[in-house]
Amino acid sequence: MQTFEMVAKTFQGLEDVLAEELRNLGALNVEPGLRMVSFEGDLEMLYKANLCCRTALRILKPIYKFIADAPDALYEGVKEFEWSKVLSPDKTFSIDTVANSEEFTHSRFVTYRVKDAIVDWFRDRLGPDVRPGVRLQDADVMINVHISGERVTLSLDSSGESLHKRGYRVAQTEAPINEVLAAGIILKSGWRGDCPLVDPMCGSGTFLIEAAMIATGTHPGIYRRRFAFESWPDFDAELFDSIYNDDSQERTFTHRIIGADISPKAIAIARENIKSAGMMKYIDLEVKPLARWEEAPADGVLITNPPYGERISVDDMEGLYALLGSKLKHVFGGYHAWIIGYREEYFHKIGLAPSVKMPLLNGSLECELREYIIFDGNMRDFRSEGGKLKGERAGADCKPKFRYKSDEKWAADARRSGMGGKEHRSADKGRKLSALEERYHAGNRQDRKKDRKERREISREEFSENPLARRRNEAALKSLIGRKPSLPKSEGPMMRPRRGWKRPGAQGNQSTENDNNE
Repeated sequence: MQTFEMVAKTFQGLEDVLAEELRNLGALNVEPGLRMVSFEGDLEMLYKANLCCRTALRILKPIYKFIADAPDALYEGVKEFEWSKVLSPDKTFSIDTVANSEEFTHSRFVTYRVKDAIVDWFRDRLGPDVRPGVRLQDADVMINVHISGERVTLSLDSSGESLHKRGYRVAQTEAPINEVLAAGIILKSGWRGDCPLVDPMCGSGTFLIEAAMIATGTHPGIYRRRFAFESWPDFDAELFDSIYNDDSQERTFTHRIIGADISPKAIAIARENIKSAGMMKYIDLEVKPLARWEEAPADGVLITNPPYGERISVDDMEGLYALLGSKLKHVFGGYHAWIIGYREEYFHKIGLAPSVKMPLLNGSLECELREYIIFDGNMRDFRSEGGKLKGERAGADCKPKFRYKSDEKWAADARRSGMGGKEHRSADKGRKLSALEERYHAGNRQDRKKDRKERREISREEFSENPLARRRNEAALKSLIGRKPSLPKSEGPMMRPRRGWKRPGAQGNQSTENDNNE
């Protein structure tokens, strides 16, 4: 079977875990990048990646690459691909665009330009009225457009809906953790079902279900109704059925997974989700506040996602984290505790030194995953007995090493693999700019740099305390805070009174006119 390039998308911070998953599946030339992992394989590998990868959001199959520096160049580059290979007039298609470029700043505009190029390709060859249809939902062919600088990559989305939508969730609590992120945290902890696992604030049970699937070797994709590749012309139903029904990776799990929450409603939701996933026999659930934890199974792993005070608020957040720290010390001795959180001040209330800190994104929040190793006695005795803090668990301390190519090398590799790689530049790209144009472009570059610097300097505290700081010209706006309007002198020229302010010398409420400042 012919091998080809593929790209697995994931969350920032999970690239190393996803790369390891793909290697275990038999993928070739696995290279982690930023929020993605590139690899090679055949059609079987494509099906396996969608069905088996716990930390992948979607699997893309690149079909064409080129360099473009302007909208017209983008249009011409898209029209060069032989679209009859993947589309026909009786099919529908959709386009998803991700653009990180100074030239292509509006993803919707890029989407429309790519759509026009595809439609015009068919019209030019088959007639003005012959073209595939555009469908936003459930299209036959899903096209992904990724632009990085001037690099344009056209890919087929083999997944369809994001792979984090496993299919087992029937209900959810407020702000549930993403399934892919939950699985990534468990895999980073090194837990594979070899000891008990506890989540004392389990919510809708995402950690519990993902842990049970890991422990039993259950593929996360078996709950989904369909994948996008099932609509492709080369879909091999027999091959996919053989992969889907392969249970050789399933294992026996002899320990217990324990979940608890203060909310009876959350436990009821978790129970329904666990039943839907078919994992009820491996998981124990209980309505139990954190304060009532007095004992726990020996030598286990604790993984939890406590409230951050953002989407879910608790009356005493600092008290909650202090209580969590106290329970770790007095109840969960011998445990490796993994906690994902958002605010440093709450982490500080735990009162323990973390052995590992890893940045992770939970939605738009820049969170941190921390490991706490709970042991008796002091640090010196712990180390003398052979104890280690950092890197105790497999995958805990791995950082992906990104390899970046120049545009020329990137385009050359694309041509070598048969995916285009041509350059498309605007007509005046090489034209020498006039002195006035040079000054204009230089000014724009300086303004962009200044804006980026100012945005980076605005801290979370400034955002919360001063809404005006969200504007770009922060310095100018700060100078206005607390400033009162100036008033004309009594002997000065007549001015329109300002609302709520009286002109000096005015008597009582004689002036009824609304005012404006000078």
